[in-house]
Amino acid sequence: MRRLLVVEDDAHIREELCVLLTRNGYEALALTSFDDVAAQVLEAAPDLVLLDLNLPGVDGQYVCREVRRRSPVPIIVVTSRDNDMDELLTLSLGADDFVPKPYNDQVLLAHVASVLKRSYGEGAAAAEISHGGVTLDTARCRVTVGGQTAELTKNELKILALLMRNAGAVVSRQRIQEELWASDEFVDDNTLTVNVSHLRATLAKVGVEDFVRTKRGMGYLVE
Repeated sequence: MRRLLVVEDDAHIREELCVLLTRNGYEALALTSFDDVAAQVLEAAPDLVLLDLNLPGVDGQYVCREVRRRSPVPIIVVTSRDNDMDELLTLSLGADDFVPKPYNDQVLLAHVASVLKRSYGEGAAAAEISHGGVTLDTARCRVTVGGQTAELTKNELKILALLMRNAGAVVSRQRIQEELWASDEFVDDNTLTVNVSHLRATLAKVGVEDFVRTKRGMGYLVE
């Protein structure tokens, strides 16, 4: 499991980012003190750093330069400073990637996976997602519970992965449809209902009932 260090002074963003990374199979660490940030990054010895530029008392570009002088650890800058000059300067100082805020969670995860693959020659986002005793193997397209395994269809996999990555939050039908199909393709709303029903039947084969809950008028939820 790869260790990712979040360097972000906004507590709300920091917490959300750590939850996102953890749900996607990474070990998420975070700095909560910003004294001598570069030294803290080096001491933590992460596999990848997610670095904000607007830090209290120090500029993230300075941190990037100091870390890069002493370590090859991959650095992705995640910042609201999205002008071309900041991006060019940050990359010239040794950052591996630059993601402007606000970002789409899935896009950010794709950047993380890409940098990890380039840096360590390994696959993208974590292949396994676990929640509530259910383990989803996205690489093999199957779900396992208590030693019992069932194969998933492509759509079942996409729906379950999205819900498990957002466990505890209601995911709207529209968002699930956007995950499954291109936005410019017409899809009858009943198609999603059928796919969710098939997913529930597949989960029942491995002894899981009521894992995917319906929130009427809102969407679906995995608690």
